[in-house]
Amino acid sequence: MPSQEIKDVLDSCKESMDKTVGNLQAELAKVRTGRASPGLLDGVMVDYYGTPTPLKKLASVSAPEPRLLVVQPFDVSAVANIEKGIMKSDLGLMPQKDGKLIRVPIPELTGERRKELVKHIKHVAEEHKQSVRHERRDALELLKDLEGSIEEDEIRRAQKSVQDLTDAHCAKVDEHAARKEKEILTV
Repeated sequence: MPSQEIKDVLDSCKESMDKTVGNLQAELAKVRTGRASPGLLDGVMVDYYGTPTPLKKLASVSAPEPRLLVVQPFDVSAVANIEKGIMKSDLGLMPQKDGKLIRVPIPELTGERRKELVKHIKHVAEEHKQSVRHERRDALELLKDLEGSIEEDEIRRAQKSVQDLTDAHCAKVDEHAARKEKEILTV
């Protein structure tokens, strides 16, 4: 029976890895597959008075048409910065200022754009796999700190459990990414 310290390390590691997979799912939900969705701009950061601020805190986003997003800033002076933030994002969108609001036409998904989105998904998935590996590293360091106070066999079993958790969560990341890629590449 593993000691309480080892159990705590394993539980914490699993919880962190589960959060990482959950974050990946949320991130992949933002990647568009066909029609305009206000969630598409959730990850956009805007320089607002020198502070990076999420777009959703500065404006309301709506999708009045299947191929158009409309961004209505709460502060009209932020229109130019919001436009820059959308252009800087790796979404490949070209916003257009229209007085006090910004129109963001959503281009049809061409074969080239689909490939760009798949590339983006692979990049996001790799970042999340790195995060899972960082959690593994942190857990292994905590286990190493327990050496001396706990038997070596118990530590080795715990290290193997951490590696098994890492492998399982990396597989989940790959599975979610592959599902989203298939969704994008389906014409």
